[in-house]
Amino acid sequence: MTRQAALGLALSLLAAPALASVIGTNVPAQPITAARIAQLPAAQQPAWKAYLARSDAQEKADRAALAAELKPGETAPPPPPTGHGDGGMPLNKDAAWYASPEARHVADVIISFQTPAGGWSKNQDRTGALRLPGQPWASDNNSKYLTENDFDAARDPKWGYVGTLDNNATITELRFLAKVALATGRDGEAYRTSFLKGVRYLLNAQFPNGGWPQVWPLEGGYHDAVTFNDNAVSEAADLLTEVSEGKPEFAFVPADLRAKAGVAAKKGREVIVASQIRVDGKPTLWGQQADPFTLAPVAGRNFEPPALSTGESADLLTYLMSLPDPTPAEITAVHAGVAWLKGAAIMGKAWTGGKGNPEGRRLVEQPGAGPLWSRYYSTAGQPVFGERDKTLRDDANELSLERRNGYAWFGAGPAKAIAMYDGWAKTHPAK
Repeated sequence: MTRQAALGLALSLLAAPALASVIGTNVPAQPITAARIAQLPAAQQPAWKAYLARSDAQEKADRAALAAELKPGETAPPPPPTGHGDGGMPLNKDAAWYASPEARHVADVIISFQTPAGGWSKNQDRTGALRLPGQPWASDNNSKYLTENDFDAARDPKWGYVGTLDNNATITELRFLAKVALATGRDGEAYRTSFLKGVRYLLNAQFPNGGWPQVWPLEGGYHDAVTFNDNAVSEAADLLTEVSEGKPEFAFVPADLRAKAGVAAKKGREVIVASQIRVDGKPTLWGQQADPFTLAPVAGRNFEPPALSTGESADLLTYLMSLPDPTPAEITAVHAGVAWLKGAAIMGKAWTGGKGNPEGRRLVEQPGAGPLWSRYYSTAGQPVFGERDKTLRDDANELSLERRNGYAWFGAGPAKAIAMYDGWAKTHPAK
């Protein structure tokens, strides 16, 4: 299937009559499989076959390493508790703090939870205890709202997010380790070694086309998609760019690894431009994630449609505008993306209410309010909303109370990218 055909299929359910309430049913993202690779053009197949084989082999190695830590009949310690926020890994402290016992303990915990593949799981407090032998690297990240045939159902409930870029995981650990390694000097060898292993993880996890999945080794479903959610692709590319440039925190990285990091970062930038959704031949925004083969937008969780996503797009536009050396294609992508955001701004309405309000959150008329953006839009520019039962709707006020209160359907985040654009455009005019 061509990319254009895949895009049409992904968004066809979003083209119902304007007055309809239920406009379609969400369809799951397809995983990376040998069968799908076999359908690719012959020239593309070897790289993808090697990638899938590398992922399969790494998962087996990770599982074997965990099993080997326990003696026969010994019970594994429980998974680490689930945490939130920065996990005790602040990246904005004074340089001297990263040599403190507190920072070194966090770094030691980070090393103890690094998977054999070289990455980290998510949602963990790194200020706690070091990982015990046989203890899972990942917390229990299973959804508490699973329904039948749920998009978010783990292939193996006891083996999920074992190495991920979701929720800023792995990137945050790497940046923290680099700061501690620099601050501790000669005493920081263990931190440098762990960091280098983490960089190799990013290189191994990168798709042949330059994207990154949400989880690696691969986990299936939307986790196998090119992931723009939580800035996965842009943050990986940004970190690898800094590594390739040999900035002070990364000066210890060997020259050959710096060179590989530079190539990977360039490919990451290229896949961002290639994934921008075109409507009638014109570039618009990006999806939350893109199919690894066609780069067409694909669904995430049951209620996350394969649509234009303003939050992820604003983040990608901000990243592209931060580049000191944008390519002509990147410049074009920014102008087009910001123009689309400006045209989609909602004025005179507010997203109000909350859990304390019996009616929950609602979109209401409010003179003078705005700008506001829906999180998702169809290619026709109409807001799209999803339920846990996979139905897609055109009116947020008709969603269930749980979904209206439990998701950020509207936000003002794109305004920051637009404000940045007004200055950026003066030195990067459209061509």
